[in-house]
Amino acid sequence: MPRRTPRTALVRLRTSRRFTRFLKTASICVLVGGLLSPLAQTAASAATATASNDYCGGRCSDILPPGENGNATLAQILLNQAFGTQPSHAEDQLGPYANLASGYKGLTDATINNFFNDSSFGVPSDQVASTENPAGRSDVTIVRDKKAGVPHITGSTRYGTEFGAGYAAAEDRLWLMDVFRHVGRGQLTSFAGGAAANQGLEQEFYRNAPYTEADLQAQIDNAVARNGARGQQALADADAYLAGINSYIDASDSGRYFPGEYDLTGHKDPITNAGTIDHFKITDLVALASVIGTLFGSGGGGEVNNAVSLLAAQQKYGAEEGTKVWESFRERNDPEAVLTVHDGSSFPYGGRPDTAQGEALPDAGSVTQEPLVYDRTGSAATAAAKSTSTAAAKSTLSSSHRGMSNALVVSGKYTASGHPIAVFGPQTGYFAPQLLMLQEIQGPGISARGASFAGLSMYVELGRGQDYSWSATTSGQDIIDTYAVELCQDDHHYLYHGTCTAMDEVEQKNSWSPTTADSTPAGSYTMKVWRTKYGPVEYRATVGGKKVAYTTLRSSYLHEADSIIGFQMLNDPDYVKGPQDFQSAAQHINFTFNWFYADSRHTAYYNSGDNPVRAAGVDAEFPVWAQPAYEWRNWDPDTNTADYTPASAHPNSIDQDYYVSWNNKQAKDYTTASWGDGSVHRGNLLDDRVKKLVAAGGVTRTQLVQAMADAALADLRAEDVLPKLLKVINSSAVSDPTAAAAVNKLQAWSTAGARRTETSAGSKTYADADAIRILDAWWPLLVKAEFEPGLGSDLYTDLTGNLSIDEAPSAGHGPTGSHAGSSFQYGWWSYVDKDIRAVLGENVQGGLAEKYCGGGDLGSCRNILISTLDQAAGMTAAQVYPGDSLCSAGDQWCADSIVQRTLGGIKHGNISWQNRPTFQQVVEYTSHR
Repeated sequence: MPRRTPRTALVRLRTSRRFTRFLKTASICVLVGGLLSPLAQTAASAATATASNDYCGGRCSDILPPGENGNATLAQILLNQAFGTQPSHAEDQLGPYANLASGYKGLTDATINNFFNDSSFGVPSDQVASTENPAGRSDVTIVRDKKAGVPHITGSTRYGTEFGAGYAAAEDRLWLMDVFRHVGRGQLTSFAGGAAANQGLEQEFYRNAPYTEADLQAQIDNAVARNGARGQQALADADAYLAGINSYIDASDSGRYFPGEYDLTGHKDPITNAGTIDHFKITDLVALASVIGTLFGSGGGGEVNNAVSLLAAQQKYGAEEGTKVWESFRERNDPEAVLTVHDGSSFPYGGRPDTAQGEALPDAGSVTQEPLVYDRTGSAATAAAKSTSTAAAKSTLSSSHRGMSNALVVSGKYTASGHPIAVFGPQTGYFAPQLLMLQEIQGPGISARGASFAGLSMYVELGRGQDYSWSATTSGQDIIDTYAVELCQDDHHYLYHGTCTAMDEVEQKNSWSPTTADSTPAGSYTMKVWRTKYGPVEYRATVGGKKVAYTTLRSSYLHEADSIIGFQMLNDPDYVKGPQDFQSAAQHINFTFNWFYADSRHTAYYNSGDNPVRAAGVDAEFPVWAQPAYEWRNWDPDTNTADYTPASAHPNSIDQDYYVSWNNKQAKDYTTASWGDGSVHRGNLLDDRVKKLVAAGGVTRTQLVQAMADAALADLRAEDVLPKLLKVINSSAVSDPTAAAAVNKLQAWSTAGARRTETSAGSKTYADADAIRILDAWWPLLVKAEFEPGLGSDLYTDLTGNLSIDEAPSAGHGPTGSHAGSSFQYGWWSYVDKDIRAVLGENVQGGLAEKYCGGGDLGSCRNILISTLDQAAGMTAAQVYPGDSLCSAGDQWCADSIVQRTLGGIKHGNISWQNRPTFQQVVEYTSHR
């Protein structure tokens, strides 16, 4: 019987009514007997000792909630829904992960692995849970450890190694892999059901990557052809990996231990076993890669929104002053921004040209969004479904909000051991099963342990090698440009180099019917995208009276498979022997990431991505005319290749005193596509703490973990902006009793550290709860009252479209909506900070073009702050936290809490809020090869 996690450990989610109805009619006892678990793996009589090729000395750790096992049979799903029982290793990493929030202050080096896994190579003999030779192969063995069930794959041949990687991936994530290969093709609703979330997800990705099957195959062919022997090896690895996946599909189908979601969605019959699970093919890997690249590694976009807000600024202030105002809010190169490379090095990219060339700004009021969904029937034609489409389009087309992930890396010069220390990892959201999976792969030319995206785990993508570790954060520099193509003949022809050219029409028809898993009534629709040589059409408008279509061209478009070579290199111990080799490998990754490295002697950093070389005078912030003079240099539309900035022009560094990254600005003069790189950024939460540690010297693993964990509980607004707001308010005595009481509570919270923490572990009540409620209510009120009178409602609204006002933990935001953990990345904290300091008469570098709070008058500004604070203090918890399907109105802790968003049938409890990486490593190597 699967173990049951005690209810005291996690807060259980509610079981949906449709599953309850199903449980009343299902023959559970019959199902349990045949479907409870897969065929038993062989218990190991002998085990692998800790590997001799491991140079970390027991000081490498990692964690990835909720658990390694992301597959569950039908019976296991039913038991979970009915009684809360968990399949083995489905959530055994969730408790340790959650407990760091309350346990980090008492952390020691000896107790780190109470909150993390030991990520040493191999499995100690007394910790081996099972061994297997997948498909009876003698050239590969999969050993799983007792603590977390992580697969440790060891092969004597390259083919066998990759076969084992594919087999293990399917054992742990088959259903999730199937879901996302359908997302990448825009076919999720037909596969998994017509739920609103499914509709929104497939629409969001299809708009970005409307590929045909031929497009997917061409990307494989081109990546192999361009990369010589490594390209051929990658193809062979992919073929072996796919063979392993498909072998598991066949074995689990015949043995009837495949994921139960196939039964619940109607793909398999739970009684007769009729139905099929389609084999994976190589183009599925490209479809999967397109999803991951779009989510986390494709900075840019939003040029049309930028143009709209610029025009609004110019309308209010005039062209010259309006441009100054707009640029001050854009903060392209803010001198007060926290930097990853902070040694003064300059890496110019994406800056404002002296004289812009080729701009194609729309005529006021002419912009319309290009429709994606047509021919709606049934449940697809409801108002709710149309609202879902609107939200998906807004998410896809707005300025790049693809952040998340953090890194803290300290040079050995400043550590107690003399060896570098790193605490880093990606913030990929919280899902059940998790998008990432843990594994160790040892075979010819491969030696690594860490996390990989499910279905793309032929190599470790974030993790460790024999004597080095690496990780990434999303960087967001601009690799997406918007072109205005002039229309001719009709709305689906455009001028390309003077010739009237037909657009390509690509469409995907989807339909669905109710299933046990998804009761959404039957419906259907067609997604239709018009493609040009300059990319897919996203908007229509007029420019100077001419009809145009605005298209988006991404440098990684049609190149989703290219990064495989960089990951292959990172896994190769014969390739990576030091920081320069690491940087060379990262240069082969075309997605936009910040990459970090640590071994026993060195640290390093490199910013990856194919940054196109733009024509002189082109401003990447705005649409430009689709004409040869304004195209990327040496751009080939057939292959979507161009000249790219050289590696030396990308922010990079070796052995800086320390590195921090929380999706902040990379380096001086290097502009990212997203707004908000100003004086207050969540990167400051890391930088302030690590800078203090480095100044004191003798940094330990414990101290660096504590710095990360402390920042993970901090309210950025309260730590970095609230003291200035209170300074204005306290410039005179506060006579209003409500406001005075609120000030006292906010001041006490700020003095105590401005953290959002429980009174005690598991209390589900925040210390300083009233102060937190007041600030959550006050922030949107004060921002609106501070800026809207000066900007005017139109410009204020447009600027909030470029950068949202707030991103508190309880807000619905990011790719996963509310309960997502990641917080305080996008907001107006820098604007408030700069404006308030200006009103106070303090020195502000890179200030806003005007003073806004009270028109720049301290007394008037103070009155605005007090009046909005008084209003916020009077709001009840139920008003501030209105409740949702998980939380009752007024439940502050629950509103903030993190939920493992279900992508399958297994549910997990919500945990207390933390703002930290999903997968995380703690490393300190003691020696080197």
